Amino acid sequence: MGRFVYWMNVSLDLRIEQVPGDNGAGEWLRIDEELHREFNARARALALMVQGRVVYETMEEYWPRAREDASLPDVMREYGEIWTTAPKVLVSRTRHTAGHNTRVIGGDDAIEQLAALRAETDGAIGVGGATLATQLLRAGLLDELLLFTHPTILGFGRPLFDDYDLPIDLDLLEQGSFEHGVTMHRYSVRDAKEAGSC
Repeated sequence: MGRFVYWMNVSLDLRIEQVPGDNGAGEWLRIDEELHREFNARARALALMVQGRVVYETMEEYWPRAREDASLPDVMREYGEIWTTAPKVLVSRTRHTAGHNTRVIGGDDAIEQLAALRAETDGAIGVGGATLATQLLRAGLLDELLLFTHPTILGFGRPLFDDYDLPIDLDLLEQGSFEHGVTMHRYSVRDAKEAGSC
């Protein structure tokens, strides 16, 4: 059975955007070459990426071109290659096709389709997007959080989960630190459903 892993850059107060639409490109982020290499290694190890439409379209607009842009650092071109060629699932009610090795699922049974996908996948499934992660959490299907915490307090902006106000019990699986004060914590979510109980 696969594991849904919600991977996100966050501020110390668990904000993922300072202003709507900054989509991981806010000035508060401290992503240097060392941290990007960590991102690349973890992305390469994923069995599958599952992304909501907003995140997917942000990635789709930039990374396929980035892999061939000689003006970019090697580490960014490498991520462009990883994202473009990796197997992906786009979860969307409005899009029905996508390129770059992407399958589209949607409709009222999207979460049930994702549960079946989790049951038949071996390995980590990266989850991109707060809306999608919140839906998986509500369904008891979110297995892990992989948080890269940047040393800033935003005070406002989009939170890690959308409209979710219940306690979440976690167990620490892994932690690390990087230059410029960024820390990584990987947690398992207690009470995530097993495949047979979905």
